[in-house]
Amino acid sequence: MVDPQLEIEPYLEAAAQKKLAITHIIETHVQADHVSGARALARATGAPIHLHESAGVEFPFRPVRDGQELVLGNVVLRVWHTPGHTPESISLVVADRTRGAAPWFILTGDTLFAGSVGRPDLSGDGAETVLSEQLYESVERLRTLPDHVEVYPAHFSGAACGKGLSGKPMSTIGFERLFNPALQIRSKHEFVRFALDGLPPQPESFVANRRKNRGE
Repeated sequence: MVDPQLEIEPYLEAAAQKKLAITHIIETHVQADHVSGARALARATGAPIHLHESAGVEFPFRPVRDGQELVLGNVVLRVWHTPGHTPESISLVVADRTRGAAPWFILTGDTLFAGSVGRPDLSGDGAETVLSEQLYESVERLRTLPDHVEVYPAHFSGAACGKGLSGKPMSTIGFERLFNPALQIRSKHEFVRFALDGLPPQPESFVANRRKNRGE
């Protein structure tokens, strides 16, 4: 399970129906828009929680690092550290070895959306410019993936984790390279200005949610 919501019963029911076990719980970052169900799901299943090694949370987790692979049968998840939305943000490049070793799709969390990128101003500690620069590097890395790679972000339009999100819940690297405004910018300076300009106000719940999701 990647980025589980607080209500975990649908995950347990779906796994039981398919006669599958939930063996890994992965958070792409410390969430702000909702209270995570990761710890509840870990208690219910015994599965460990995986976060990037830089995540500053106050509960037990298994740290993952850039380039690490998680093997789930024929499916391989390769961890890419893609900071910018938050310092610990990761994306998961997914391959199905029954079809080939090449990447099939990527779970981008809040780093890359259909039509936009994640907002870099959530930390509240004046690090917006540094995080925007990191986000630029992360987006440039994602641009290197083949056009056919499908993109599955954590949000689409209506979410406050970015601006200008498309109503389409998924895309491809090729389509985003052509039509995502953030991917049209090749200057880091211009990207930083784009990333910080016109962001919607943060909902008041964001700060409390991040504290809860850090285990404070």
